[in-house]
Amino acid sequence: MTAKKSYYITTPIYYVNDKPHLGHTYTTISCDVLARFKRLDGYNVRFMTGTDEHGLKVKQSAEKAGVTPQAFTDTVSQNFRDLCGLMNFSNDDFIRTTEERHIKACQHLWNVLVEKGEIYLDKYAGWYAVRDEAYYAEDELTTNAAGKKIAPSGAEVEWMEEESYFFRLSAWQDKLLDFYAANPSFCMPDTRFNEVKSFVRGGLKDLSVSRTTFDWGVPVPGNDKHVMYVWIDALTNYLTVAGYPNDVSEFWPEYF
Repeated sequence: MTAKKSYYITTPIYYVNDKPHLGHTYTTISCDVLARFKRLDGYNVRFMTGTDEHGLKVKQSAEKAGVTPQAFTDTVSQNFRDLCGLMNFSNDDFIRTTEERHIKACQHLWNVLVEKGEIYLDKYAGWYAVRDEAYYAEDELTTNAAGKKIAPSGAEVEWMEEESYFFRLSAWQDKLLDFYAANPSFCMPDTRFNEVKSFVRGGLKDLSVSRTTFDWGVPVPGNDKHVMYVWIDALTNYLTVAGYPNDVSEFWPEYF
């Protein structure tokens, strides 16, 4: 008997600083359609969705609501879970980044990256937009009528300086380009793949992957002054649902 082929599909995990809206529903419906079709076509499907619950925006939203970040995320995440039932989505899992299984996955991945020399401690300074959770260069900013510096997204920025751990993203530029050349169907459609390749060719800078200016996040192993930033915290959820680091998964077999 031939084993079923595997198919792993996820929504983006949704940020919990507000209630679900039509865009969240549309995105999940799109994934649900594919998951149902693949099951009918004989695939072993893992379809997941969930919520991204850490970060400064969530902490500020919780403070505004007069509750703890955990209580705030418990309420808003449940709204997204209820949406799955209301819309009869066929998701096989619902991940929350505040779950213990996810915290363990993030900290395991962090330790692996440290052991491989991919993460180092340094300092970061720049113009930061809380709403975007992103730093911007001086030449990207404009000034509004009130004299405030504004990011390209329209968000206000403030100057921030903090100690940070960095991921050696710059060391992966040539490796990524070689991988893209060897795997021309890795990303679809071609127009978006071309954008990705163009971005990488433009030069990659090392990436700040921790924060000390807030404490609502996954603690960095061995240095509780730092919490992991979105690039390792939120994005690792796709590995968590596949079983990382405990199980070798048919849905994501090439674990670190």
